[in-house]
Amino acid sequence: MKFSEKWLREWVNPALDMDELAHRLTMIGHEVDAVEPQGLGLDGVVVGEVLAVKKHPDADRLSVCQVSTGSGDALEVVCGAPNVVAGMKSPFAPAGTRLPNGMKLRKSKIRGVVSNGMLCSAIEIGLGDESDGIVELPQDASVGQPLTEFLDLPDNSIDLDLTPNRGDCFSVLGIARDVSAVTGTAMKDPSVAPVKASIEDEHPVELVLPEGCPRFAGRVIRNINASAESPVWMKERLRRSGLRAIHPVVDVTNYVMLELGQPLHAYDLGLVQGPIRPRMAKDGEKVTLLDEREVELKNNTLVITDDSGPIGLAGIMGGLSTAVSDKTSDVFFEAAFWPPAFMAGVARQYALHTDASLRFERGVDPAGQARAIERATELLLDIAGGEAGPLSDHVVAEHVPTNAPLELRKSRLAKVLGTEIEASRVSEILSGLGLEIEASDSGWQVQIPSFRFDIDVEDALVEEVARIYGYDEIPEQTAIAETPLATATETTIDLDLIANTLVARDYQEVITYSFIDEKMNTLIAGEPSELVLSNPISTEMSVMRSSIWPGLIEAAAANVAR
Repeated sequence: MKFSEKWLREWVNPALDMDELAHRLTMIGHEVDAVEPQGLGLDGVVVGEVLAVKKHPDADRLSVCQVSTGSGDALEVVCGAPNVVAGMKSPFAPAGTRLPNGMKLRKSKIRGVVSNGMLCSAIEIGLGDESDGIVELPQDASVGQPLTEFLDLPDNSIDLDLTPNRGDCFSVLGIARDVSAVTGTAMKDPSVAPVKASIEDEHPVELVLPEGCPRFAGRVIRNINASAESPVWMKERLRRSGLRAIHPVVDVTNYVMLELGQPLHAYDLGLVQGPIRPRMAKDGEKVTLLDEREVELKNNTLVITDDSGPIGLAGIMGGLSTAVSDKTSDVFFEAAFWPPAFMAGVARQYALHTDASLRFERGVDPAGQARAIERATELLLDIAGGEAGPLSDHVVAEHVPTNAPLELRKSRLAKVLGTEIEASRVSEILSGLGLEIEASDSGWQVQIPSFRFDIDVEDALVEEVARIYGYDEIPEQTAIAETPLATATETTIDLDLIANTLVARDYQEVITYSFIDEKMNTLIAGEPSELVLSNPISTEMSVMRSSIWPGLIEAAAANVAR
């Protein structure tokens, strides 16, 4: 999970510097893999405006530009970017500026023309990998404004290695909850105000397989501005979180996924044929995905369909046939709950691993779909305008998972942790995590919120108390236990004794791979293996061995060859 420090601090802003915050995150179980500074070394880089562009007199691929920095005369700059045009605004580094890569710019002649600085690409200023053109800034950027000020820099990108059970923390909101609990800092209200519908349009959704899709929230938005672009602040937050800006509609879905943890999908409504029906795929059905790859579906795969057939892999990737584009004016937002039991391992069958599948395999909040749609609607209307229909929240309640209340006993807490923690502190910790509690003499009755689907037993509550209280605050105790001698028997021989005896008699132990080459396996076993990997590391390790002989033969051959 990668996100921007400043984004997190909009949700919860403890009085900790970056190093202290990283330490706290690691100590509560969210190991910080990396902290990547953003926007350092940009002193002197400003917003420049290209006033005029003409061809270089002695180089076909170079242009001579007149660049304004908001004060003084325009500067003559030689530029090799193919996208430079008069009227555009771009980061400009005047002569004397030292770039993040350490290069210091000097006033110099390039093929006979004096250049007084450089219009910068993203890679040159350390804000991306694009190097095939200069960065184009929006027209509302103030000429001469420091680039760091315009882009709200410096910042840090924080990359966390989350444990598989904490699906709720694959979002800024989830991390903010834990930071708030461990630091005692108040957190921003996560609720989203409903967007009032301005039209009555809805798109039909039929939950024909409620156990596979018990909740499906959606909304129609018509007449968006097809030429709108995502604002710089959104592009930057996506970039600092490891995602590339693509299109306002797609950017909004990605932004909400990172912020709230609920993956969304957007359809070009004009391309959807009939009601949307999530169901299991039929053997032999095919769908072309957004990456333009056609896949043949297996019958264990949840798909989203309309009257034309499958239009996407549920919770993994949408289909190309209904994808939004620069021509899209009507959009249908989808936020569904796909149970982990239906999602586990499915993406890997198709050699896919997406941000959506990552979250659905681990679990998402089954009560967060409507909120995500409201947030996405709010953002898209602000960016591209349009008219929003009413929110449609289709729910089959008996198939939506709920968390059973749990009891945390004081005796169990003390036994597992080996120490006594004051009852008031335990109550504070549980409440800080968003759990509803009712204290008693023996412990606490705890209501588990929908977003903490990982807390399903009493010891999970013990772990939560220990995490927030601090593992380093729990005193060490030397374990004392009886260690009786094992019963000696002459009817059982230790396997290590057997191995050592054979080695002493010049036998050799051979350890080989369980997966081997299909042809070798068939040659030795006389028939094909029934266990074939769908996505093997290599063809030499594509089937489960039917015998140990192939491995022994290959080991012997390798030794002889040496």
